[in-house]
Order: sequence, then structure tokens, then C-alpha cells
Amino acid sequence: MSKGLTKRGDDYSSWYNELVKKADLAEHSAVKGCMVIKPYGFAIWEKMQQELDRMFKLTGHVNAYFPIFVPKSLFEAEEKNAAGFAKECAVVTHYRLKTNPDIPAKLMVDEQAKLEEELEVTPTSEAVIWNTYKNWIQSYRDLPLLINQWANVVRWEMRTRLFLRTAEFLWQEGHTAHATRQEAIEETEQMLDIYARFVENFLAIPVVRGIKTENERFAGAEETYCIEALMQDGKALQAGTSHFLGQNFAKAFDVKYLNKENKQEWVWGTSWGVSTRLMGALIMSHSDDEGLVLPPKLAPIQVVMIPIYKGEEQLAAIKEVLQPIRQALLEKNIAVKLDDRDTYRPGFKFAEWELKGVPVRIALGHRDLENKTIEVVRRDTKEKQVVPLENIVSHIEDLLEDIQVQIFQKAKQYQEAMITQVDTFEAFKEILVQKGGFVSAHWDGTSETEEKIKEATKATIRCIPLNNPKEEGKCVFSGKPSQQRVLFAVAY
Repeated sequence: MSKGLTKRGDDYSSWYNELVKKADLAEHSAVKGCMVIKPYGFAIWEKMQQELDRMFKLTGHVNAYFPIFVPKSLFEAEEKNAAGFAKECAVVTHYRLKTNPDIPAKLMVDEQAKLEEELEVTPTSEAVIWNTYKNWIQSYRDLPLLINQWANVVRWEMRTRLFLRTAEFLWQEGHTAHATRQEAIEETEQMLDIYARFVENFLAIPVVRGIKTENERFAGAEETYCIEALMQDGKALQAGTSHFLGQNFAKAFDVKYLNKENKQEWVWGTSWGVSTRLMGALIMSHSDDEGLVLPPKLAPIQVVMIPIYKGEEQLAAIKEVLQPIRQALLEKNIAVKLDDRDTYRPGFKFAEWELKGVPVRIALGHRDLENKTIEVVRRDTKEKQVVPLENIVSHIEDLLEDIQVQIFQKAKQYQEAMITQVDTFEAFKEILVQKGGFVSAHWDGTSETEEKIKEATKATIRCIPLNNPKEEGKCVFSGKPSQQRVLFAVAY
């Protein structure tokens, strides 16, 4: 099978785009800027969704669903949020009127009627949800309100890339209401912790937990917490955010509650979300020039079985041995596929499943039957082993666990090697050009300096790391005093 992938070192962007398509993850749709997520790609997203949903529910959250349309007046009620998303909003202004139901549809001329109020196609759901919460919350007994929704949203992106940035994308967004400031902050931090644990334990991607600067903060939030990941090309990617909204949305939508002393108070809010952008992070963190490398916990197919045979008689004998192994793996909740297609040769199948990132491939031929052994190849390192048939199930169990750990460790070592401390702006610029990755540098805390650094280098402050040690220093750009380092990077 000729994969024809561009090498990562030659053109990382082309490699990524080709891999997404050739591994059957997604493709561009007829609607410019939108994508079709294909079954294999959606199977990975479903695994992410299922695990996150489980984690959310363990912490008391429940799912609901809210409209994708929001009246313009509601959207603009919280001014900072509306201003922050103004350039990304798609707006519905008209609807079509059919003038004569007796005329065939293809011959009919549509007339347009203007809506009484324009509808925003929501880029984020705070407005419609907080307007709803006004009816759900009356007293302290109604709090906390812990709601999540799985939905799609629209952000009118001009420059798109499959999974990483599309006009429409899938995500989850949590929106919670609390009686006190401290409860809301604890919720914000708890959800950041869930995201970090999920990304590290399932996607096998190490992340830096931190807080965004005012320039990078979510519009309408008092504080934005984030997890930042580093891709193989040295660029950063925001993998998830959790926002402490304070009382901004409660005041904008008049959401109050009666406390235990019979006094009216504004509620405190949070919102948090991750999206199909995590699919892009997964691809760019682990994959190689031969295709995807998937962590076993998210692989739609964890083990592929390929019989090697000549004639129906050999195939029947090999399948007789493979079927009980397949059944034993399925009983251990290991996703396994027996590829017995007779339309492709083994070499084609090896290349196809390597491209699709299946963590473990086992092959069984006539000679293996005689020796009572089976060939096992792991996708991440391409290491090949010959294993006794009697040990194959336990061997695969252990191997899948080891692959998950080793993929994370490899990414962790890369991340650590790509964090560079600098103390001058010349060194700052040199590292960005020659090495990339996270640049740990002092910053004077002003938005003006942050903007000037971005204009000069395209690097932004990805986060102020949590539990950042205090350290006296001077800003690399302005020379003004600084109390701590922050992480800069060029980002997706």
C-alpha cells in the first residue's frame, strides 16, 4: 500500500493534512470551512466523549441541551463576551417564505422575510444558558447547578484546518452556578484538573496547567485556567480551558438567589470546554512518517489480527486458532479486528493498519502454527516479537498497558527538552527560530509588552504556570522588574 505521506521534517503542515485524510479521520465538506468526520475519526472522538462524560458525572454534573440560536439582544447582554466573539459570529437575518404550496418546489420562487430580531449562531452558549438559569434558580436550595452539554457551535473562521480550526466543530461546554465565589473557583480548578488528567491518561499528552493573561482570557471571564500542550513541530496548542466567570453573567441576565438569611444575591458562575481540537492534538503529538500512532485507550481497534496463508485450507486452520484468541480479548474489553479479507495481500494490510495507528498487530501463518507461536508487532516502536500462542492474551494485555505508558513518557521527555529558559530578548528570538517549544522568560505583567512581543515574534504567553515559583528578574523585552517566569510559544 502506497501511503505517500509527506515527511514531517519536509512539510509538517502537509504531513498533517494528508494524514488526517489518508487515515480516514476526516475530510473537507461542501460547506467551505466545515468538515466531515468519518467513522474512524468519529470512533476516536466517541471514546474521548464517553470517558469525559463519565468523569463529569462522577463529580455530580448532568447533561442538558440548549439551542444553537440565540437572539442578538441576549448575546449582547454581557458586553465583553459579545465583543470578544463579534468577528466570529454567523448571523441569521432572514427566512424563506413559500408563496404557493401547490407549485412544485423546483419551480417555486422563494421570497425572503426579515426576522423581527437577528439570531446569532452561537459560538459559545453562556448567553442562552444564563438566560435560562434565570428561571431555574430562585434560592440557595437550587445551587449548585452543574450542567454540561455536548453540542456543536459555529465560529466563522477564515483560515481553517481539519480538527484544529473549522467554522463548525463539536465540543462539550459546562456551565455551572454557585452560591459563593470560593465554590465557583473550586469548580473551575476541579474541571481543569479533570481535563489535565484526561489528556495525560488517555491521550498520553503531557500538559502544563496554568492561567491565561488578561489579553488571552476568555471574553467575559474574571480568570481563565488552561492546559497547554506541545506538538512535535515545536508549536503549542491550547488543549482545554476552564473559566471563572465571577458574577458577570449573573448580573447581565439578572440571575439571583435567596440566601439562607432571606437576602437576594447574585450567583457565581463558571464555564469550561474541550473540543474536537483534541483530535488534532492527538495526531500531532504522537504520529510519525508512516501514519497515526494511537494510545491504546483511544484506539477504535486496539489489536488487528492478520492471517498469512495459501489457500482456503490454511486460512481455515489459522482462523480456528485466531477465533478463540479474538474471543478471549473481546471478553477483556479489548477491541480486536480479524482482517481476513482475501482481496488484499498481507503487506497491504500491514501498511494500512500502520497508517491507521492500530497499537498492536499480530500475524499468524502456517509455519507459526507448526511452532505454536505468533508474531506480535507494536505500532509505537515497531518492535517485533515472537510469542508462544499459549501466552498471547496476557502478553497483549501487558503490551497495551506498556504502549500507553511509553507513548506518554516519550511525549513527556520531548516536552521537558523543549522548555528553554532565556533572560534576553535576543536569546528569546533565537530559541523561537532555531528550536521552538516553550520559552520560559520574565515578563513585566503589562498587556502592552505582551502585544509588542507578539508583533515582533508571533509568540504569545501560553500561560502563567500554576504553582509558579517566585523569582526576581527583569522582563526580557522591557527590562522592567518581574516576579516570575511565564511560558511563551508560537501556537496553533
